[in-house]
Amino acid sequence: MLSGEMKGLLLWSSLLCALIMAVGGTSSYNVHRGLSYRAILDTDVDTDDLFALLYLLKSNRSEFNLQAVTINTNSWTNAGHAVNQIYDILYMMGRDDIDVGVGGDGGILENGTIQPNVGGYLPIIDQGRGTAGPCRYRQAIPVRLDVDTNMGIRRSFLPQGNRRYSPLRQPTAQQVLIKTVSEGPVIVFMTGAHTNMAIFLMTNPDLKKNINHIYIMGGGVRSKNPTGCCPKNASSTCQPQQCGDHGNMFTAFRSNPYAEFNLFGDPFAAYQVFHSGIPITLVPLDATNTIPITREFFEAFEKNQRTYEAQYVFKSLKIDRDTWFDDQFYTSYFMWDSFMVGVAASAMRNIRDEENEFAEMEYMNITVITSNGPYGIPDSSNAFFGDRKIPKFNLKKNGVHSGHVQIGIQDPFCFRGNATGICKDGYTEEVTGPDSVRVRVATRAKPNVDESSTLDREYYANFLDVLNRPQYKGRFNFTTEFPYYKEVLYKPDFKGKKLGKIVVFDMDMSAGDFLALFYLLKVPVEELNLKAILVTGSGWANVATIDVVYDLLHMMGRDDITVGLGDSFAVNQSYSKVGPIVGDCKYSKAIPHGSGGRLDSDTLYGLARDLPRSPRGENKKLQKLLKSREVSTHHKKKKKTKKKKKQISEILTGKTDNFGWYEGSVVIELSSLLGLKICRYTAQNSVKFGAPRDTDFPQLRQPLALEVWRSLVKSIDDGSKITILTNGPLTNLANILLSESNASSIIQEVFILGGHINYKKNQEKGNVINVPSNKYAELNMFLDTLAAKTVFESSLDITLIPLHAQRKVYALPKIIKMLQAKNMTHEAVFTRRLLTRLHHLHQRHHLYRHVDMFAGEILGAVILAGDQKLLNSTFEIKHLKVYTKGQLSRDGEVIFDKKKKKEFKVLQGFNHVSCYNIFSSGLLRQKQSAVIGSFGEQKRRWSSPAA
Repeated sequence: MLSGEMKGLLLWSSLLCALIMAVGGTSSYNVHRGLSYRAILDTDVDTDDLFALLYLLKSNRSEFNLQAVTINTNSWTNAGHAVNQIYDILYMMGRDDIDVGVGGDGGILENGTIQPNVGGYLPIIDQGRGTAGPCRYRQAIPVRLDVDTNMGIRRSFLPQGNRRYSPLRQPTAQQVLIKTVSEGPVIVFMTGAHTNMAIFLMTNPDLKKNINHIYIMGGGVRSKNPTGCCPKNASSTCQPQQCGDHGNMFTAFRSNPYAEFNLFGDPFAAYQVFHSGIPITLVPLDATNTIPITREFFEAFEKNQRTYEAQYVFKSLKIDRDTWFDDQFYTSYFMWDSFMVGVAASAMRNIRDEENEFAEMEYMNITVITSNGPYGIPDSSNAFFGDRKIPKFNLKKNGVHSGHVQIGIQDPFCFRGNATGICKDGYTEEVTGPDSVRVRVATRAKPNVDESSTLDREYYANFLDVLNRPQYKGRFNFTTEFPYYKEVLYKPDFKGKKLGKIVVFDMDMSAGDFLALFYLLKVPVEELNLKAILVTGSGWANVATIDVVYDLLHMMGRDDITVGLGDSFAVNQSYSKVGPIVGDCKYSKAIPHGSGGRLDSDTLYGLARDLPRSPRGENKKLQKLLKSREVSTHHKKKKKTKKKKKQISEILTGKTDNFGWYEGSVVIELSSLLGLKICRYTAQNSVKFGAPRDTDFPQLRQPLALEVWRSLVKSIDDGSKITILTNGPLTNLANILLSESNASSIIQEVFILGGHINYKKNQEKGNVINVPSNKYAELNMFLDTLAAKTVFESSLDITLIPLHAQRKVYALPKIIKMLQAKNMTHEAVFTRRLLTRLHHLHQRHHLYRHVDMFAGEILGAVILAGDQKLLNSTFEIKHLKVYTKGQLSRDGEVIFDKKKKKEFKVLQGFNHVSCYNIFSSGLLRQKQSAVIGSFGEQKRRWSSPAA
């Protein structure tokens, strides 16, 4: 028998245990019910992700409070543009306290060791030591221009705060995840590919306990795609597209009809998240397919925009609708990510009874398919296995990850004759057995309890209510932040000047290209008349960086220069069956996505946001005019009549608001005068150019490179010719030659910065970073070898400025030293800052060991416009051709042509000190200097009436 003392101890022990359990239960209850949830959003920053983010920011903070945003970088957006858009949204909403993580440059070693700060630019299966690599899943995503710019709305609406991306200072995704989860229990919302979270869970198993729940938008379990179906009364020629598929990948459904975009972005990562043991709620296509953006919802939203955030979301929806590829927007655009956060918010409010206000819920046993059977057979597509004796991460040799892994949207393995594609990578399949995971799944959206409402889903009304709440509302937009905001268009007056040779600058928007552009704009117009700029996305920067070009032109008072948008893919790298919106990255994979690569190019190494903002082209008077009448954009040149001059003057000076009777040519002239066609990228479009419909302002449409070229050719005087300087891949020039039969006759000469001539005695290597097998090619030739071949085989008069010449002006400190004067021009100050940043990065970190090459890109501009006697430049005539046989180890080499078919004028020598002097003195010259120095100067002007 127990003594009384022992019984007392047992009683106290029982009471203590009960108390501990009660406290623990209360603590758990508070985490789930009583106190605010701490939340993380992991997002790919697509348009619908922005809707979800704003919904979260407007939600009651006593229920949950967003602590951090991490950006998924291998899906719908590019990192540099995405991170700054997130910063701007948070600034508008007064939430600069929220941490933002993006990228990271760590890799995964061959033995499976995961280094710190893996950036997620590549799916886990393709992760190596850096951020360059193939695009097996990413190529399913269309060109990201419209997502990176939010269809051109982002920079016209969102205010710009002080936070920005900055090289080596930007918090990475993994750093932010570790910091936020370490501080206590969190919930996680996931609206993109799962790379960030999977890497976090694989490397921080001790922190997994702090993640209470993960809410995921993605996958399709029992879903049947409602889009791409033939109407009931359709003819027999109608061929259904995705109709009835589990997935929604409209670019890849022929090879993989099962996957949804988010989980297809990194199936192995999704598998790790689903199988982590953390409770998961999934909002798949099953549910989102039942909540489209209906006409009734759209019209209700149009009438209900009482906050800046509601306005931003509606503007985004409207331009999406207006540019939708067919007439089925209201039945094929769904509330994807925004519906997930609504379902999650309801689930957290009703965690005990598991009732959800917005969706019907069901538990299912599912898994994520990461490879295709048969399993256990060696397959070069699967980097986890291949010829390895020990599979990466010690995966099971005959397990579910050991089959064929889809290598692209046109993977031959995935096709079986004319039948439906067989690949299932990324499919959330309902299964039984040890590989299944029990997940709570939303199966469909609930109807509105108010049967009299035109909004037939309960969530429609809630979404509009939350976005329009006065609590936590946005403070201002880009224009209303400043009491004296106004748009000013800068155009030079060249009256009485005899202009120099007509020049077109073709650039891939690397840092060096912007240095060259500054110099070209400082060359006296009597010597060089820069008429147009063509940009391409097949090189160092993504095409959305075109807005940085517009800003630089505005700074220099040259809003008159037209900018043409080129292709995002090298010649023959886009998939013709799908269209020019998707393609392969056979050559462009040499460019890193992270530090020292596109992340830095897209942000101009963190300095782009210091440039003044180009006009947004949203003059309200002219918009009213454009809406008041249909105007043809084609007209012949003719002298202004007195009547027309008077009409233009009245509109510009605000003397009239009655625009309906003005001549169409007046409207066109005003469009030009106010910069409506040249001041920024927009997704506005026109039937005239192949769009399914005219948007509100088709005059704002971004012209393509070929259109700019054709317009320039028509505008110049008879007998005049054009000189071209190319500073990137030759994609644009090749397309001009292939499309315009008379192009060679109108081009005076071409200066090509690029190519590396492999002399027999010269063992100097090329600069194709990240393709070690290719020793002697230069990047501009390598990035589009077929374009280079087209140009090299043309009849053009070509001056080649090869890599060995460029390397003579790589000395960043020397240029920086020369860019000093008492009265520095704004352009010289900015250039010096950029060069100094490149130099410091080059000195500090191995990922920037190549950035001195960008100094070499000034050479083409200096040779084109500089004093050849002062430069002491020498040239040799050589017969050359480009190696283009599809062999990565040699493609892009410039070799001697034994048949001597084509002569090139090749720069051999020059005085590099004179080159530095010419460049620096040009930027320091006071003439043709910047008319407005920075965004900071603009803000000061817009904040004061005196300015």
